[in-house]
Amino acid sequence: MRTFVQWVLTAILVCGATVFASCSSDDENPVVPPVEVYTGVPLIIYDTDIGSSTDDLFGLEMLYRYEEEGRCRLLGVMVDREGERNAAFADVMNTYFGRGGVPIGLVRDGIKEPKVWIDYAHVADTKDGEGQPMFSRSIADYSSLHDAWQLYRCLLATQPDRSVSIVSVGFLTCLAQLLASGADEYSSLSGVELVRRKVKCIYLQGGVFGEAVEPDFNFAQGITFAKAFFTLWPQEVDMVFSPMEAGQGVEYTPEQVIADVSWTNAHPIKQVYMQCNCNTGQRMWDVMTTIQAVEGDALFSLSERGTVTLTDQAETIFAPSVIGNCRYQLPGSPDWNAAMLEKIRNCNKTAAQKF
Repeated sequence: MRTFVQWVLTAILVCGATVFASCSSDDENPVVPPVEVYTGVPLIIYDTDIGSSTDDLFGLEMLYRYEEEGRCRLLGVMVDREGERNAAFADVMNTYFGRGGVPIGLVRDGIKEPKVWIDYAHVADTKDGEGQPMFSRSIADYSSLHDAWQLYRCLLATQPDRSVSIVSVGFLTCLAQLLASGADEYSSLSGVELVRRKVKCIYLQGGVFGEAVEPDFNFAQGITFAKAFFTLWPQEVDMVFSPMEAGQGVEYTPEQVIADVSWTNAHPIKQVYMQCNCNTGQRMWDVMTTIQAVEGDALFSLSERGTVTLTDQAETIFAPSVIGNCRYQLPGSPDWNAAMLEKIRNCNKTAAQKF
């Protein structure tokens, strides 16, 4: 069996290499049907290292709300942290918020034992007062889940050209695997060409810019995958980075989370905050990518255009260029931070009206 590094090198040299994979749909793991007409409503694939930091959960929760409002369509959730228990939590989230039909992809050959900040995946197995599962699920067998890079190919192949926005708030494992992939029954295009044709923009939580030159956490956790991603990503597709500074001033405290969901205890995010120590300096870093992907650039202050190079130490080096495909979010004012926090809190404050 080839190693991932060999796979990537093959993709770089001959992007037409063939990867045989099955992406058939079934009742437990449905694939979103093709979009016949692109209306301009953002089509989102959410790529998350769910199971560690809680800001991933709020970004996903906001996508559910945006979709209810007709402001986006959630095509799929990619779990880029290994382990079926993490996919199970994504399933609980989808099911709880009425999106049980949204397909989930799981990375199986990814980063081994990455850092876990808040270990909350077990919350998916919470029992109620009668000893019954508190949360329903839509998938009976998580071993049946597609590898995330395969599900990417399935979903992208069915979408109109230049229509999909990827929100990446974790590692770059399955994205690197997607880019390194070759033709299959869903598309004759290589992964690079499929992204070039179908993806409009990728919004990444990550990067260290400005005067600081230091490793980015997400990229450093899996530097081989990150280097492959930056090498293979097509320059014609825009990249918008959300460094930690952008969301650093947006703090949703554990006390606020629990108070905002006062109308029930049977809420997956509330249970995370009730069962785990979430008072860890958590900020809403990941959510900034979700908001921009759906609501657009107008709410954000952005850098000039340029290019980003990733070093072997996971440093992100930005070079201004009028024809560059990269920009990054800049920190906002205290008033802007407060407005962003209120957007996030409103998902929980108004949810009681639906139950």
